Order: sequence, then C-alpha cells, then structure tokens
Amino acid sequence: MQSKQIKHPFLTRRDVIGYAILAAVIFLLLPAVLDSFRLNLFGKYLTYAFVAVGLVLCWGAGGILSLGQGIFFGLGGYCMAMFLKLEASTPENTSIQSTPGIPDFMDWNQLTALPWWWEPFYSLPLTLLAVVAVPVMFAFVIGFAMFTRRVSGVYFAIITQAVVAILTILIIGQQGFTGGVNGITDLRTLFGWDIRTEEAKTTLYFVNGALLFVVLMVAQFVRRSKLGRLLIAMRDQPDRVRFSGYDVAKFKIFIFCLGAGFAGIGGAMFTLQVGFMSPTLIGIVPSIEMVIFCAVGGRLSIIGAVYGALVVNWAKTTFSESFPELWLFGLGALFIAVVMAFPNGLAGVWAQHIEPRLLKLWPGSAKQPAAPAAEKTPAE
Repeated sequence: MQSKQIKHPFLTRRDVIGYAILAAVIFLLLPAVLDSFRLNLFGKYLTYAFVAVGLVLCWGAGGILSLGQGIFFGLGGYCMAMFLKLEASTPENTSIQSTPGIPDFMDWNQLTALPWWWEPFYSLPLTLLAVVAVPVMFAFVIGFAMFTRRVSGVYFAIITQAVVAILTILIIGQQGFTGGVNGITDLRTLFGWDIRTEEAKTTLYFVNGALLFVVLMVAQFVRRSKLGRLLIAMRDQPDRVRFSGYDVAKFKIFIFCLGAGFAGIGGAMFTLQVGFMSPTLIGIVPSIEMVIFCAVGGRLSIIGAVYGALVVNWAKTTFSESFPELWLFGLGALFIAVVMAFPNGLAGVWAQHIEPRLLKLWPGSAKQPAAPAAEKTPAE
C-alpha cells in the first residue's frame, strides 16, 4: 500500500492575507502618511528586509545562525557603488582633479590608473550580475569550508563574525582602492538620472518594495518545496537526514548562498536609496542588528522578518532622535522585551491574536488546513 505524500499549497489563505496586508502597508499606507524624508528612511529600512528574509531561510528553517550577513549586504552595496562612482567620475564631472576619470579618493591617494578589477563596473549588466554573484561566491567559499567539515552552531556564528572583522579591516586598510573608512560617497546619477532628488528617492522606494516581493516569492517557493521540508529536518535532526542518504552540507551551502544573494540585492538597493556605501555597514554591530531584525519579526516567518526590519529600524531612529545618549539601551530593551514576552516574535503575536479573527471573516475559513511544518517551531 503506497503512502500518500502531503502536498502543501504555494499560498494558503493565511499567506494571501499576510501578503495583502504587507503590500497595503508598503505601497499604500506608508506613502500616504509619510513625507518624502520619512518615506526615504523607510526605503532604507526595506533594504534591510532583504537580509532578514534570507536569515529566516538560513537560521529559522536551516538552523544556520550567521552573524556575518553584513558581509554580503556590503559586497552587494559596494558593487553598485563602484558602478555609480565610475559614472560620477567621468572627465566632465572631475575637471578639478589632477587625474580625471578615476574616483576622487583614488586621486587623493595618488593613484593614476584605475585598478583592473574596477573595469567591469563600467557596465550596468555586469554590475547587476556582480551584485548577486560576488556575495554568493563569497558565501560559497565560507559555506564549503565550514559545512563540509560539519562546523555548525555557535562555532559557525563565531567564525562568520571573525570574517566580518577581517573584511572590514581589509576595506578600511585599502583606502586607495575602496575609499577606506569613509567608503564610496558622492554618488549622483544612474545613467544621467539624478538619484539625489525627492522624486528619485520615492521611485526607488517603490522599486525596493517590488523587488522585496520578488524575493519573498522566491523564499516562499523554497519553504513550500521539498527543499524547505529538508531544511526543517536538517535543523532538527541533521544526523537522521544524513543517514537517509542526503548530503546535508550541500543543502546548507545552497541555502546559505541564497541568503547571501538576497543580502547582496538589499545592499545594492541601499546604495541607490541612500547614496553611499561604507565599511560601517559591514561591521560586527550591523551584522548582529540584522539578526535582531529576524528575531523580533519572527525567525520562522518571512513576512514577520520584513516587519521586524521596519519596526526595529524605526525604533532605532526614534530612540536616537529623542534620547541620543540612551537610544542603544532603549533598542536593547525592546529586543529583550520582545524575545521574553513573544519568543516567536511579531509573527507569533499575529498568529495567536490577530490572524484567527481575520480568518473568521474569510468564507470557508473553518476548512483552512493547518500550517505547514516549515512554519512551526521545533516545539510544535
């Protein structure tokens, strides 16, 4: 007698409601109630959501706690910044330099020729490819070195932090090639389109939102696929999965690289939205903050991760404006309060208190199937 394989739908009613509300918040509510300055801030917050969604797949589904996602965010951002800087460094825009046609920080450091590895970033298609490919290749090297040797848990988290520190020191030390501690600044145009205007910032906000939903759909597909169920199994019982004939290391490498690709897209959009990229966005503190986004939103919910990124960054901005000397304590208190009171984050609050009421308004909600295993905590 053959056993029937349970198939989970790509989008359940719960998912449809969640995505519809998130779309209404991003595309309707925030643009309607915020001025252009605040909307630009939330556009910056949305770029961090790309990282948080990737962490849900890595940490929440796969059990891979990475404290180095700032690496991939920064690499994607630097790739885009290099393209924009080359466009801003054309001879007609750099007439006051002794060596027109190269970035200003290279001129200040007495470099007279563009390094060979900057050359591909004259091309936008190659730059867009590099935004994803460079973080993914870097993640592959780290993942292959760690996962094939079965390094996991706290040891993997510590190693990723060490890599963050090394990369930050390297970028700062090579000031003539990377801009040093200041990073790559004074980014002005994208093919002649001034990205510093309010209209450009608003347009980029909506582009951010659209790209985020593409990433959410990719993450949703992964979670609903056989790979998503294998990730849950590897998180809870890696040895049983390995004894069943699956190569756990390959699956971990893949999902780690996918999360890096998401972070690279977020970093590139950050550069466009804010107009600069610096090593302060790659360091240990930003990487830990990215994990906080995921934890506050709910490490098992990709939609919750988006809300976590928005809420934590909004709280960070609010605390720093109102209490400049105490905002770090306020942010830490927020994180501790959410984790202690709501261990499943904002997504847990939604699932327990808000979602049941909304489902009652949906015809046929009584027949709604139980949530797939990928959305449940190990305790469930």
